[in-house]
Amino acid sequence: MKKALSLHAKFPGKIGTQILTPVKNRTGLSLVYTPGVAEVSQAIAKNRKLVNKYTLKGRTVAIVSDGSAVLGLGNVGPAAALPVMEGKALLFKAFANLDAYPICLDTQEPAEIIQIVKALTPSFGAVNLEDIAAPKCFAIEEALQDIGIPVMHDDQHGTAVVVLAALINSAKVVGKKMGNLKVVVNGAGAAGNAIANLVRNQVSEVIVLDSTGIIYQGRPGLDPYKEKLAQVTNREFRTGDLKIALQGADVFIGVSRGNLLKRADVKLMNERAIVLAMANPNPEILPEEALKGGAAVVATGRSDFPNQVNNALAFPGIFKGVLQSGKVKITTEMKMAAAHAIAKLVEKPTPGSIIPSIFDKKVVPAVAKAVAR
Repeated sequence: MKKALSLHAKFPGKIGTQILTPVKNRTGLSLVYTPGVAEVSQAIAKNRKLVNKYTLKGRTVAIVSDGSAVLGLGNVGPAAALPVMEGKALLFKAFANLDAYPICLDTQEPAEIIQIVKALTPSFGAVNLEDIAAPKCFAIEEALQDIGIPVMHDDQHGTAVVVLAALINSAKVVGKKMGNLKVVVNGAGAAGNAIANLVRNQVSEVIVLDSTGIIYQGRPGLDPYKEKLAQVTNREFRTGDLKIALQGADVFIGVSRGNLLKRADVKLMNERAIVLAMANPNPEILPEEALKGGAAVVATGRSDFPNQVNNALAFPGIFKGVLQSGKVKITTEMKMAAAHAIAKLVEKPTPGSIIPSIFDKKVVPAVAKAVAR
């Protein structure tokens, strides 16, 4: 889009630094820098916990990417990832008033990424891993859970939290109990894996598909993370393609590619079906087609259709909550609490309104409070 290129040319970089401590004379300079700042350094050296009191660490997030899975563009590298990470930093500031910094790494080796992130911990209160390809993103995140500050791969968990919120309210709209829902997740990458793991204990059944078909125990060629999925999903032991998976399903969750679901496929599902088609820029099925196929509730990842499933509903509040409360990990319980907090903001869900707008100013405080609690 020419407008986007023109805007970025006019404002190269979407974020910048801001001076919070005024320096108007020599006295002010002597307090913020030498010799006064030496007192602050000595205090922190004696008691490292004071770093959050005296520095920006307690409100800062490192947005770390290797550029290996940027939006729907694929492996475009760290330089091309930079404008996306800048945008993420802008959202952190706009919605949660947190100072986030894009850190795009010129390496795609998991061991190097892990080492670099560990070395960054003195300067940051939390780490948002972003646009790192599966399956290495799983190993990287797992290795960083005990570094003393919260680390979350938002492509996984932010998306999963908002999907669960949408599912909670969609179930109310169609008059079905969450515990009775049969769910199909199409896509077993970062988002699909996290969605399946977050919702599987809330519903009756989850079947996950990758590009080869239904994931089941014993299927040849599964990586370790898909093998784990196979152990906790698809209890009916179905094999085959998407059409087989959809038979008797109540929910379709798409985190795969555009235009792969047809009206006739939706007809294979149970009555009052729920379709969350979140591939970008083109959803797995357009809302109009899904509704003609019999879906009662339809959501996408796009802002030009009703019910946008956007992880910006989750990550600003989640990070604000853990930073304000001094948590060192983001747990499954926190993600569940965040999902329920988002869902509750829609008091009376309807087919056209199952989740709040990302511009609803109640979202971040509600999520942050739920996560901290």
